[in-house]
Amino acid sequence: MRKEEIDSLIKLLDDPDHIIFDHVQTKLLSLGELAIEPLEEAWEQSFDALQQQRIEDIVHIIQFRQNLQSLDLWALSGSFDLLEGLIIIHKYQYPDCDEQKIINQVEAIKREVWLQMHYSMTPVEKVRLFNNVFYNTEGFSGNIRNYNDPQNSYIGQVLDTRKGNPVLLSCIYSIVAQKLDMPIYGVNLPKHFILAYTDNYQTNYDENEILFYINAFNRGQVLGKHDVLSFLQQLKLPRKPEYYQPCSNLQIIERVLTNLLAYYTENSSPKAIEVQKMRDIVSGHLNK
Repeated sequence: MRKEEIDSLIKLLDDPDHIIFDHVQTKLLSLGELAIEPLEEAWEQSFDALQQQRIEDIVHIIQFRQNLQSLDLWALSGSFDLLEGLIIIHKYQYPDCDEQKIINQVEAIKREVWLQMHYSMTPVEKVRLFNNVFYNTEGFSGNIRNYNDPQNSYIGQVLDTRKGNPVLLSCIYSIVAQKLDMPIYGVNLPKHFILAYTDNYQTNYDENEILFYINAFNRGQVLGKHDVLSFLQQLKLPRKPEYYQPCSNLQIIERVLTNLLAYYTENSSPKAIEVQKMRDIVSGHLNK
């Protein structure tokens, strides 16, 4: 479809006849991403509130469909890149975000640690150095004041504000650490989220291969296994291996979406329905 034809369709978006609107909307949605730029141009030039609202709704539907497709493809392709998965979630809330900026911010943190790191260091020494850069130099901290704020689950916002919840702080910590050949992975601990420093890069871990744990939300505090088991005991939970062993990237993304869903549901936000669809995609892949 030529641009002139798309523009002609967009001009009909202010038509009060719902049959005409439904037809126009269906045509524009079928164009997908190709319709976004003309729609945004028309929004800027429009003085009609109804037309502007309809344009916003159509653009959002197109972008959300792309978001679902990206998430499904990421999971289908093995979900190897945790950062990519987090960017997909970030783009749900901020579809026009600069992906490269997020990647560059992560690389900048890695570079800062790398400049000071000696590979002869022990794992504990590496973590101490990492913590000094991550929390003191870079200024990351747990968002205690607004713990449940959904912004704590969007990686671009956490990188900008340097504040996040346990899951996102752990994600950024582990992504940077792995870029530095530090085998640090997320642990899907109930009511919390921590990291494990492992002895290798295997996907199936023996619990004896975990050297120690790290609490990214508490300035990188180093924990022993007894600390984690004591936490489970306080919650009156069984000692299931999945509670204290490294989890997959899919499980991490599911946890991020679960946190968002809880917030949006509690606040009766229409976003809850969309986040539920995103989580269903991830959960579907986990259950295969």
